[in-house]
Amino acid sequence: MIDIHSHLLPDVDDGVETFDESLEILQELSNHGVDKLIVTPHYIQETIYNSPKSDNLKLLHELKKLMKESDIDIELYIGNEIYIDREIGTLLKNKKISTLADSKYLLVELPMTGSFEGYEEIFFDLQAEGYIVVLAHPERYLSIQKDFSITERLARQGVLFQCNLGSVIGQYGHRAAKTIKKLAKKDMIFAFGTDTHHMRDFYEIDDAIYNLTKIYGEAKLDVILNDNPLKILSK
Repeated sequence: MIDIHSHLLPDVDDGVETFDESLEILQELSNHGVDKLIVTPHYIQETIYNSPKSDNLKLLHELKKLMKESDIDIELYIGNEIYIDREIGTLLKNKKISTLADSKYLLVELPMTGSFEGYEEIFFDLQAEGYIVVLAHPERYLSIQKDFSITERLARQGVLFQCNLGSVIGQYGHRAAKTIKKLAKKDMIFAFGTDTHHMRDFYEIDDAIYNLTKIYGEAKLDVILNDNPLKILSK
């Protein structure tokens, strides 16, 4: 499996705090079948979650070194989970933030609560610059839980959806579980991520994949877990 959403760089956001914690989680993820992973620390302007790409790359280099010493067999790539902002294009040009694995794919997060504020315009601007917008965990947004047609509108626009495995088994509540199953049954999910922040987060992989296999079948699920994310890493 290729995990395109995780918070495993230490002490840059609300994810892991130490390299030791990163290594422990990465070993468990490897044990559960993850062989490639994109670290996606939060980037939210005007907050403490604004570690620049240059600093993140240094942390990633050190983490890769420690993984090699610990014989943990996962390939790591740089990225960000970017909070929606009209300055995303400028931040990218100034190399403050990262696309997914230095591709044209961008992982973008919306506010969890509140109404949908017409973010299509920001997405259109990014798409006009050649980026492919991947919306992080759409099943978790209250606006989408209340109005599923938002996802259909975004899909027509070319926005891709990354869902969290934990949502499948209710880790984020029954509304998220209901929404992700609807997305899956309508074949609207481009890729999955663990969205791992801490050691407790990895447990959902086996149960989630079991449930998803019943929806998709093994062949189709393999496309979403591996083939689609590989398009990001191949860019």
